[in-house]
Amino acid sequence: MIKKLICLLLMVNMVTIYGQTEDEKQLKIFYDLALTKGKSYDWLNHLSNQIGGRLSGSVQAEQAIVYTKAELDSLGLDRVWLQPVMVPKWVRGTPEFAYLESKPGYTSNVPICALGGSVATPPGGVKANVIEVRELSDLEKLGKAKIQGKIVFFNRPMDPTLLNTFQAYSGAVNQRSSGAAEASKYGAVGVIVRSMNLRLDDYPHTGSTSYGDLTDAEKIPAAAISTNGAEFLSTTLKLDPNIQFYFKQNCKQLEDVPSFNVIGEIKGSTKPNEIIVVGGHLDSWDLGDGAHDDGAGCVQSMDVLRLLKLSGYKPKRTIRVVLFMNEENGLRGGRKYASEAEKNGEKHVFALESDAGGFTPRGFSFDSSEADFSTILNWKSLFEPYLMQQFTKGGGGADIGPLKKEGIVLAGLRPDSQRYFAHHHAENDTFEHVNKRELELGAAAMVSLIYLADKYDLGSAN
Repeated sequence: MIKKLICLLLMVNMVTIYGQTEDEKQLKIFYDLALTKGKSYDWLNHLSNQIGGRLSGSVQAEQAIVYTKAELDSLGLDRVWLQPVMVPKWVRGTPEFAYLESKPGYTSNVPICALGGSVATPPGGVKANVIEVRELSDLEKLGKAKIQGKIVFFNRPMDPTLLNTFQAYSGAVNQRSSGAAEASKYGAVGVIVRSMNLRLDDYPHTGSTSYGDLTDAEKIPAAAISTNGAEFLSTTLKLDPNIQFYFKQNCKQLEDVPSFNVIGEIKGSTKPNEIIVVGGHLDSWDLGDGAHDDGAGCVQSMDVLRLLKLSGYKPKRTIRVVLFMNEENGLRGGRKYASEAEKNGEKHVFALESDAGGFTPRGFSFDSSEADFSTILNWKSLFEPYLMQQFTKGGGGADIGPLKKEGIVLAGLRPDSQRYFAHHHAENDTFEHVNKRELELGAAAMVSLIYLADKYDLGSAN
């Protein structure tokens, strides 16, 4: 009996070693192909420099749909199609303008941009005294008497002591997303928000703001100010609390318009009804060209399917790339994809999203059961030679979030994030700030994880 157990353990150990060896070989193939024959950088070059910023409902967004579908068609996938989705159409209008006025005729211009979804100022702009706050709760402490008729200046920086910059972003972003709605309740005439940026520079960073259930008459204009501008405004207010701030913006919310998610797939060889998704969001804000957010994630996801085919690997499951529309100001694409999957009775077992920039990949985060996460941790050593060492529990991504149900595993690519918020939602989110090798390493990491999830039946218990 003991001899049989020893033999069995030896056999299991040999199979494990052999399996690791084969997986190491396969990952090496993926990385070599991505770094020598990758297509993601060329695709991103076109998206960024030939099309540009792709705000939902814009001409550029539609051009990106046409371009990426044609590129997926050229890969010889089993199926490529467009999934209709209605999206909001918000337009910025003519460039925003702002200044501080210490006394009549003495002004200093500061860089601002309208927050996505904001209403316009009156045609002549808004000019008023400023009250500075750090927290939404400060509004209640101050009360209507001190806020009425003023511009509220939200000036809470992202926490620089947090190495996880997405955690720092989460700790500061509510002033941008909810500041206008809350300040309106206390009679404010406008809102200026410090940009979500750890660096001091002159780039204002946009992003969505929500008015909740306010009526049109109750909505007030909201703009972001650059971090240098915020420091200047705060310092000036300390010297003279009676200064006035002027800003003018011409943005407008129009009726919803039709758009599309772009989808392509390789049909599974033995379990075609089990679906693995990899994707990013095709829309971006309009200030830069959306290279990091999220052109990088889209082209990496497209290259995952291309690299699978180029390597000769035949997936057991259907591998599907989804380029989601309208993540930035509505999440309509992600919700539509999930609702259609539910309606069609599709079984999704794993989804991977890249929406954290095209910087050097450091690992993945996973939303999964403990059993699936234990399986995933067994793969960590395969990625360590490629400096991918962070395998953590956490969210997958906004667009794949609506797919969440018991059993499915959601994952997110986690690049080095230290530089990400210097470009996020700003004019300098451009192609020149993406490194070709870093981008390709991300695609290699993603196709490697997709391969392992497919081979070892990750999430198939749902």
